[in-house]
Amino acid sequence: MKAPHLNRRLVLEAPARAADGAGGFTESWNVLGTLWAEVSARSGAERFEAGASRSRVAYRITVRAAPQGSSMRPAPEQRLTDGARVFVIRAVSDHDPDGRFLTCFADEEVAA
Repeated sequence: MKAPHLNRRLVLEAPARAADGAGGFTESWNVLGTLWAEVSARSGAERFEAGASRSRVAYRITVRAAPQGSSMRPAPEQRLTDGARVFVIRAVSDHDPDGRFLTCFADEEVAA
């Protein structure tokens, strides 16, 4: 298996929720660190929500593996950012049998 070409620098972020005092919560994002990645688009779709068009593109993002329990190991519901672009991680799996890389299946949504 050919090693991935890790040529994009992405920031790994985790959600932080705090009670808002009205029975709900506010969400912010904590930066966990920077990862080098290979990013490739898989599929795309457009849908209409609340009278507005939204475009969603699914990506396969490959990064170096980190040990289980490490804060630098991506997990579902975390996100990777590249400037203003946001990739929400939906699932993570081993990329290779040796466990040297991880594949993150992520979505990017933008208002059209």
